[in-house]
Amino acid sequence: QAQLVESGGGLVQAGGSLRLSCAASGRTFTSAAMGWFRQNPGKEREFVAKISWSGGNTDYADSVKGRFTISRDNAETTVYLQMNNLKPEDTAVYYCNVLLGRTPLLSWGQGTQVTVSL
Repeated sequence: QAQLVESGGGLVQAGGSLRLSCAASGRTFTSAAMGWFRQNPGKEREFVAKISWSGGNTDYADSVKGRFTISRDNAETTVYLQMNNLKPEDTAVYYCNVLLGRTPLLSWGQGTQVTVSL
C-alpha cells in the first residue's frame, strides 16, 4: 500500500531556510509527477510546487517562486522542497502527494509543520 512520509519541518526565523523531505514507500513513484501542498487551520490546502517524473519540469505557486525549489531522487523515491527566505506567511503544515496535473491522487500523510517567526 502506498505511503508518503513528510519530514524536515520546524521553527525558523523569517529569512531562514528549511529542507523538507517526502519519502515514498509501498509503490514505485519514479514514473509519476509529485508535489507539495500546505494548509493552515480553517483554510483550504493549497498547491505549492510540482515536479515531473523525470525532474525536468517544475511548477510553483506564485507566492513561492524564486524562494522554493522542488527536486527528486528517484533512486531513493524521495521528493524534496528547499525553502529559502522563509516568511511568516509560509507557516503551515506541508504535505506531499502524487499528482495528475495539480490533482493529488493519494490519501494525505501526516504532514510536517513549518513555523516561521518574525
